Amino acid sequence: MKDAAWFDVKETLQGIVGANNFKNWIEPLHLHELAQGIATFQVPTNFFGNYVAQNFGDQILYQIQRAHNTVTRLNFVVSKTTQRAAPETKTVARPNKTQGANIDARFTFDAFVVGKPNELAHAAARKVAEGGPVSFNPLFLYGGVGLGKTHLMHAIAHELKRSKPELNVLYLSAEQFMYRFISALRERKMIDFKQMFRAVDVLMVDDVQFIAGKESTQEEFFHTFNALVDQNKQIILSADRAPGEIKDLEDRIKSRMQCGLVVDLHPTDYELRLGILQNKEQIFAAQYPDVVLSDGVLEFIAHRIAKNVRILEGALTRLYAFASLVGREITLDLAQDCLADILRSSDRKITVEEIQRKVSDHYNIRLSEMIGPKRVRNFARPRQVAMFLCKRMTNRSLPEIGRRFGGRDHTTVMHGVKRIQELQMTDSQIADDIEMLRRALEA
Repeated sequence: MKDAAWFDVKETLQGIVGANNFKNWIEPLHLHELAQGIATFQVPTNFFGNYVAQNFGDQILYQIQRAHNTVTRLNFVVSKTTQRAAPETKTVARPNKTQGANIDARFTFDAFVVGKPNELAHAAARKVAEGGPVSFNPLFLYGGVGLGKTHLMHAIAHELKRSKPELNVLYLSAEQFMYRFISALRERKMIDFKQMFRAVDVLMVDDVQFIAGKESTQEEFFHTFNALVDQNKQIILSADRAPGEIKDLEDRIKSRMQCGLVVDLHPTDYELRLGILQNKEQIFAAQYPDVVLSDGVLEFIAHRIAKNVRILEGALTRLYAFASLVGREITLDLAQDCLADILRSSDRKITVEEIQRKVSDHYNIRLSEMIGPKRVRNFARPRQVAMFLCKRMTNRSLPEIGRRFGGRDHTTVMHGVKRIQELQMTDSQIADDIEMLRRALEA
């Protein structure tokens, strides 16, 4: 790289840091050596090196990595021509920020499938990713495993990197925060630790529940949180549960977390899961042009694998890989055989009787009235809702479902399911009832 590439990097930096900063702090830097992943710069004084490392180090590192991706650290040493004493070294380690390797290139907003269970979280993440004035601080995203929290965190980082490259965006997990804090204590570098975290414009901490019970880490996190909020810097957090439900988390931290926008990513519904699979299938269709996907396979997977998007996507990945290797079409039979272990572990184990009881309670009618022969609207609509949920949430066939509803014919069940599908599109009350009942049954 050395001279020519550093010249290009400097030109890029000039447009980022501004003419005055460039003239005073970047132009005097001399790239002395590139070795073992370290870019060493000669600087006129210790103060100069410290100032550049603190204020421009992350941006310099990022631009150098674009030209020479093996570089992981910057070293600033005092030139021997200006100081005879042994040079004092100031090191900038590679941070886990938007430019870091820990940001997954697949997790962008374009790749995030939006549905009713996650639309508020998506909208809030989009708002923060604009990088404008802080409107809620922190943004706290929570939900179960595989529902999209980390995807949204990475998407925010990607968007900020694209639209606001001048911002110092630091993304890391709670465990990484804790590790850095402990290392700083052990190496007596707490001043460096504090300066690093208080110099960011956007701090993103994933899986923040892991600091619970760690008293010293919570103490430092609390002070970091306050310092950034006081500077009007954006904080984005994620966890597997709401702040008030995190056991062994200090009350003052819970209170701080709850003072912004707290958003729940709900379990996926059938339509969202199907949308995710359809989006993934388009990618696989290009990667595996010779593999044929039969009708109904995506619907089958979306129906049977309900709780974890990672497992859902992994199932389709496995199917395409297997079908490509053995040269077979992806049929329902192949899916059932190839995904047998996933299907067993993902089986909801929800019964027709459970659905019937839940629906009758919701509509305040007797179970005997719902499965009985009367066709009056007060009983017929809940009956159709129950049939619809049985079709979606159990493995029972239409004839089996019909028998559980007073010996009705499978065509009656089919008509009821179709009617509820239509009403979901036009009747908001029915749509809300279905969603509420589904969540209650899957809880």
